[in-house]
Amino acid sequence: TPLSIMVGTGKGATMGVLIKNAESLEIFEKVDTIVVDKTGTLTEGRPKLVDVTPAGDIAEDELLQLTASRERASEHPLAEAIVSGAEVRSVELVKVDDFQSVTGKGVTGKVNGRLVALGNARLLESLDISTGDLPQMADSLRHEGQTVMLAAVDGKAAGLIGVADPIKKSTPEAIKDLHAEGLTVVMLT
Repeated sequence: TPLSIMVGTGKGATMGVLIKNAESLEIFEKVDTIVVDKTGTLTEGRPKLVDVTPAGDIAEDELLQLTASRERASEHPLAEAIVSGAEVRSVELVKVDDFQSVTGKGVTGKVNGRLVALGNARLLESLDISTGDLPQMADSLRHEGQTVMLAAVDGKAAGLIGVADPIKKSTPEAIKDLHAEGLTVVMLT
């Protein structure tokens, strides 16, 4: 008999455990694995800008200004994180023209007359822009838990933008406590 237990800490959820019947509660003592999702459960659920890595001759603030200005037109949570990160760093955002979203790849637009592309390696490749060693650099940041976007300016690879959803302060202790109870914790996201 499948056991259904729901713990909610995300948007609109109340903290607690819902157990459908007494038999389920008795079966629960046999549970040895807890499966959790990440966003809003283990993390804060609010991504933040954590890395701006310029490549070539572009300065960090300029890269952030161009990419954050480009992202200001988007409602995506990662875009919001980049824009907020620029505001925290007092980077002035400027006008964007010719905004385009390329499904599954990223976005492009003109910022201060410069063509800016932000997305994955496939986006840059589709624009005939050499990614150089950006994909390898991006993989390194991804191993740190970041979502990484490649940036290009005026047809040249310009750097990386890294965003991460910070882990809740309570998460490490909660995981430690579950392990101490003999439970295996699996993140399914």
